[in-house]
Amino acid sequence: MQRLAITGAAGTVGGMLRRSLAGVAKELRLIDLRPLEPGTGEEFLRGDVTDLGFARRAMAGCDACVHLAGIPVEAPFPDILQANIAGTWAVLEAARREGCHRVVFASSNHVTGFHPAGERIGPGAPPRPDTFYGVSKAAGEALGSLYHDKFGLSVACLRIGTALERPQNRRHLSTWISPGDLGRLVRACLSAPDLGFAVVYGVSRNTRGWWDLESGRRLGYQPEDDAEAYAAEVVDLPVGDFQGGIEFTDPGTTP
Repeated sequence: MQRLAITGAAGTVGGMLRRSLAGVAKELRLIDLRPLEPGTGEEFLRGDVTDLGFARRAMAGCDACVHLAGIPVEAPFPDILQANIAGTWAVLEAARREGCHRVVFASSNHVTGFHPAGERIGPGAPPRPDTFYGVSKAAGEALGSLYHDKFGLSVACLRIGTALERPQNRRHLSTWISPGDLGRLVRACLSAPDLGFAVVYGVSRNTRGWWDLESGRRLGYQPEDDAEAYAAEVVDLPVGDFQGGIEFTDPGTTP
């Protein structure tokens, strides 16, 4: 691969993937609103991908894109609408127009956050978003499906769990994805010969995991880490009734 674009490269997940994806392309094009110092084999474009003109410049000459940009937490709906839904449309449209044929979209486990905690589900489970944020990721998946079926883009939607260096509480023992496994998952999506359109849960092979990993394994994803290795160290906070976690699904929480 000659050039890989990463939107939202200055964020937490972007930082993880910069390390993990080094060498997957001859050049990484890092894109963000915030300033970023590129390293060897990297270039940086500063701008807002919700602007289609800028998004086209960002996608120009790229073989693939990992789309991470957007608001990563709950926020007022007008903000989510612009940053997450309009932004994802702009990236997909720019990719289509500029001949960037593969997009890996950072979706979220909050697409199905109102499924009961402990229930084993896979990508075929009905969406039950727990927030406006979760709704925006469900909309992004729908846009990815449209751009695959109508325009032929290859699109992978990763319902990322808890992407941290290590799990911190009991819920994370089910939802954690290690930096190493995150890199392995994205690499698999970038290299799978017949990607088409795929929805994959982004999670490590956790003993207490809730999500079916078969769709990722079909693309070549082989997770190596298990949150159970940290079980004795995590904070013993309640998991809550729903998969999205208490802070997202508590009915007393105001968006």
